[in-house]
Amino acid sequence: MLKYITIKPRVYIEPTVVSYLVAIPSDNPILASRQRASRRLWRDYADRFEFVISQVVLAEIQRGDATAAQQRLEIISALTILENSPEIDMLVQKLLDSAAVPRNSRPDAQRIAVATVHGVEYLVSWNHKHIVNENKREHINRVCREAGFQPITLCTPTQLMEDIQMKEKETPEKHPEFDPETYTDPILEECYRIKAEISAQFKTQEEFSAYLKARQEENKRNGKKYVSYYDPSKHTPPEKSGDNG
Repeated sequence: MLKYITIKPRVYIEPTVVSYLVAIPSDNPILASRQRASRRLWRDYADRFEFVISQVVLAEIQRGDATAAQQRLEIISALTILENSPEIDMLVQKLLDSAAVPRNSRPDAQRIAVATVHGVEYLVSWNHKHIVNENKREHINRVCREAGFQPITLCTPTQLMEDIQMKEKETPEKHPEFDPETYTDPILEECYRIKAEISAQFKTQEEFSAYLKARQEENKRNGKKYVSYYDPSKHTPPEKSGDNG
């Protein structure tokens, strides 16, 4: 008898989502809407997807307020952790060199590269500055394609759930009208502050990669498991231009 195994689509969980998940419920209508969406994704869609993170997520969420950091670490403790690789370092550098992601947002370039190299289907974030920004998505996707990787879907938890709801003919929740690129709140500000702190700490991708790999090896010694979904057969490296003259 044949046994069929359905592989769940993978969703990379970015730190802003984790921060909204554990934050105290807010009276701010936009902040509260994002908290509800994050919690609904976590609660109602966990059986439809495989949620994944990487070492850069762990590096970020353990900073800041100690109590909140512990809550963030606890809530993602069972998630699959994606392994770092030279291909990721290469793509990070291309994203930064092309200005698809600003150099002062190295962690954002890192997470996009991790998810892309590992063939993750979705990256969910509330970071409208550098990740789920309509004006930057195509630039990011073009850099990934030129590097030989299939671009992934960069979206908010709301966009991911609404896409599923439309396919299943459910009624999406209505959300407050606002400009996502200029909106901020204490949760986002803390996330942005931590990203900037990490970016300032490491001047080059080599330094940042060495730091992440050291933390990864330490975590492995302490029993954490890392996985790789990188499939070289799906990667088409760009052709090197030779000097024919």
